[in-house]
Amino acid sequence: MNEKFLTIINPAAGGGKCRKLVGPAIERLRAGGIVLEVVETSAAGEATRITRDAYGRGYRRFLAVGGDGTSYEVVNGLFPDAATPSGEETVPTLAFLPLGTGNSFLRDFGDQGVEHAMQALLERRSRACDVLRLTHCEGVLYYINLLSVGFAADVNILRQRRFKSSGQVGYWASIFLGLAQLKRRPFPVRVAGESEFDRRPCLFLSFNNSKFTGGTMMIAPTAATDDGLIDFVRWGPIGRAGLVRNLGGLYDGTHVSHPLAESKKAPRVEFELDGPIDIMVDGEALTVQCEAIDVLPSALKVVV
Repeated sequence: MNEKFLTIINPAAGGGKCRKLVGPAIERLRAGGIVLEVVETSAAGEATRITRDAYGRGYRRFLAVGGDGTSYEVVNGLFPDAATPSGEETVPTLAFLPLGTGNSFLRDFGDQGVEHAMQALLERRSRACDVLRLTHCEGVLYYINLLSVGFAADVNILRQRRFKSSGQVGYWASIFLGLAQLKRRPFPVRVAGESEFDRRPCLFLSFNNSKFTGGTMMIAPTAATDDGLIDFVRWGPIGRAGLVRNLGGLYDGTHVSHPLAESKKAPRVEFELDGPIDIMVDGEALTVQCEAIDVLPSALKVVV
């Protein structure tokens, strides 16, 4: 097994900010005794291909340098091959250098961003982390942060298509455009243990492994990354004025106490959709026909 960290850098992350900042960060890690092998990506999806190839050649330690999208690609390069490790020592390790636009997963463990991530590496800290698996009509994908449909996905798609390089300003612009186009619609879903699909209209559904999205929005305040469960949050068909009044609750987690909100934990959820829908998964905007989400408990070690 290769003991190096294969360091996968997306230099375009953060609107090119990553390219400017990565050099000194890499030097500091190497000065602290971290052995790194560095490779850069030049196109979407390349980090997945690089990771899958490296895993097949015996690499088990990976450092994702960029934003949520970079670590999402690395995770999808590790799985499904890493889904059945032969022992604790073969469970892959994922570390982060958050130099991109969004780094929501790390927010569960601290608000110091790059400094926290680097200290975790230098102090050799790691912990078990679940991986969530979405089965859809054309295949399978994996994630460690969250998957949302409805309003949250609509906002993210607006951001990706119209405000990708605008940082937090672009995120707020997307929220207000999302409010202007507000949709409440059903996404039939059945939580493990329930007999019927829930077909009620809703503002959004979110299937979470960790707490945050959009950097500071606490969608799932009770989520834990190592409990073997999906943290499912549903917000019913709240109106535009009600959403504006309660928007702050999405940032401190109090939205789950709203009369139209529900939160529950489950090892599996199933969908009964008529066709593909827009989803947001670990910061990525996709259109797929979801079939089920389940959990690979403690399938990954994360350096946090």
